[in-house]
Amino acid sequence: GNPAVAYREAIAGSATFDYRFKKQSGGPGQFAHVTGRVEPLAVGDDSGESEDGFVFENRVVGGAIPREFISSCEKGFRDALLNGPLEGYPLTGVRVILEGGSYHAVDSSEQSFRLASKLALDEAVAQATPQLLEPIMAVEVETPHDHVGRVQGDVSARRGLLLGSEAQEDYAVIRAEVPLAQMFGYSTSLRSLTAGMASYAMEFADYRAVPGNRISF
Repeated sequence: GNPAVAYREAIAGSATFDYRFKKQSGGPGQFAHVTGRVEPLAVGDDSGESEDGFVFENRVVGGAIPREFISSCEKGFRDALLNGPLEGYPLTGVRVILEGGSYHAVDSSEQSFRLASKLALDEAVAQATPQLLEPIMAVEVETPHDHVGRVQGDVSARRGLLLGSEAQEDYAVIRAEVPLAQMFGYSTSLRSLTAGMASYAMEFADYRAVPGNRISF
């Protein structure tokens, strides 16, 4: 089969959360309450961004959540990023702003705030217009002039975006951006289209939304 494509998930909108976690099972109870909002990172906004495309802002004031539990909240938000609501792929490009909450002097703990934060973000992301992202590859094809039309037509059929072409003395260079999921087996197809006279190279360009959130295989 084809190699697995490293899809990602993101959000296109914003949402608020107000999640209260309370559990009592005979022994010590668990309690945590977090409020805040989630929003997509703006393009080019890398202020405080980590490698996984996540920004956490703590805006809790007045000791609504004790300082020793803030890091547990961040861990819980990161837990929620591991599996998006659409297909379970990691979430990226997310800013979480923790604004407040409450705690119980006896029943609150690091674990309860971590779990409350995860569940809060799970709910908020589902309301923030989640979308599926796919890796887009920058593709460059060198082909004899006689085959330019066929190569361009095949790229378009693969949901590719043609960026232009450049004519050389004996061949043309076609540049395009194509979803990685559509590039498996491309070398074989290119040989058939050009009688083995073309070559190509590709490299990762960006992540972009999958049309209709439908994975192509």
